Amino acid sequence: MMTDNQILPAEPAAQETGDRADGPRLSRAELLERLGTRSIVLVGIMGCGKSTVGRRLAQRLNLRFVDADTEIQEAANMTIQEIFAAHGEAYFRSGEERVIARLLQEGPQVLATGGGAFMSGATRDAIAENGISVWLNADFDTVMARVRKRSNRPLLQTPDPEGTMRELMAKRYPVYARADAEVHSRDVPHETVAEEIQAAVEQVLLAESLAPAES
Repeated sequence: MMTDNQILPAEPAAQETGDRADGPRLSRAELLERLGTRSIVLVGIMGCGKSTVGRRLAQRLNLRFVDADTEIQEAANMTIQEIFAAHGEAYFRSGEERVIARLLQEGPQVLATGGGAFMSGATRDAIAENGISVWLNADFDTVMARVRKRSNRPLLQTPDPEGTMRELMAKRYPVYARADAEVHSRDVPHETVAEEIQAAVEQVLLAESLAPAES
């Protein structure tokens, strides 16, 4: 989905702690130690690259990668399109909440969620308790170029998919912005965005260590 455009290769994942232009960094071992049993949870609109970049991030950190949509389909023994057609979106969202809640108990891992998952308050609470959320923020042109390549997006089966996408983005982006960290998803090598997600997670973990302890 992403293509090279003269961006320099990302640095190796197993990096010693040190100060760089984007702040202090953790080694991979330190990151995993601080992460503990929590998951790194990728959220964002369809087409923002959660699954593709998530796999690369999992490889960098030697963690398991899990796609929530795949898990939902396996649990229901139906495709997401079939679930929407047979039972509607509300039924799908209820099952999505249950599956993600279960998956969050199986960390540490890199967990890619569906575009609407983070809209659920229950799911946001579960992620806050059992994970670190990272919003992959992609612009309209980027996501439309990507989703046009696939015809299996139930929410875009409308007479005006571009208008539907703009409505979804207007509704969802303010909620995605509540994530613990934000990374710009754009057409650069997957490794570049994976490195930026790793750096963002490190900053969240470092900030946790500086936060005052609860009394």
